[in-house]
Amino acid sequence: MVLTSISLFPMKSIDIPSSSYTHRFLFTEQSAPKPKKVTCQLQENVREQKKWGKLVSTALAAAAVITFSTTNMSALADLNKFEAETRGEFGIGSAAQFGSADLKKAVHVNENFRRANFTAADMRESDFSGSTFNGAYLEKAVAYKANFTGADLSDTLMDRMVLNEANLTNAILVRSVLTRSDLGDATIEGADFSDAVIDLPQKQALCKYASGTNPVTGVSTRKSLGCGNSRRNAYGSPSSPLLSAPPKKLLDGDGFCDEATGLCDAS
Repeated sequence: MVLTSISLFPMKSIDIPSSSYTHRFLFTEQSAPKPKKVTCQLQENVREQKKWGKLVSTALAAAAVITFSTTNMSALADLNKFEAETRGEFGIGSAAQFGSADLKKAVHVNENFRRANFTAADMRESDFSGSTFNGAYLEKAVAYKANFTGADLSDTLMDRMVLNEANLTNAILVRSVLTRSDLGDATIEGADFSDAVIDLPQKQALCKYASGTNPVTGVSTRKSLGCGNSRRNAYGSPSSPLLSAPPKKLLDGDGFCDEATGLCDAS
């Protein structure tokens, strides 16, 4: 007798002897593992491991922050104080901030203000004589009657700055930007305005009384302003098209111009 059986589970065979022939029975092994339950259990274990991993990472990060803040706060405070006193990292002045500050009648003689920010600061009647302002920002600052004697204001942004009756004796304003600034009655004896950007009407007003030679650069104040040079004064700055527009007639080859108006008769 031949028995044929098909099963999806592992099979066991048992032979039972008889007097005339042997009977073979096939039994299904009921202890076979169930894949679905095992898979769900593995997924649950992975979720638990990820959850605990996140908790451990968060705890370590918090501990690191607490340790850093408690052990290094004093060192950071000392570093910030040092950079502020030296006017910024590497001594280039990037840390000095005086934007909108009240500096009326303040005294800052022979100090380093390189790349400092004085935007909209009130500097009326203050003394900044001998100080260095290379690359500083002074736009919209009010420096009425301020003292900048011998100060280095080269490469500074002084747009829309109030400098009425300010003392700029022997000051260096090389390549400074003074567009729309008011220098009415300012003392400019010995000041160097070489390559400074100044509105044409303001430049013409300064040329009426400019005098002296800068002791550091050796440049004449009148020469630095271009006083008496019709070609140079024919064009102002681009900050005010109405006030600084080029003359209606360009300079001719011989430079015959009307000194009163700055206009030229082109031939």
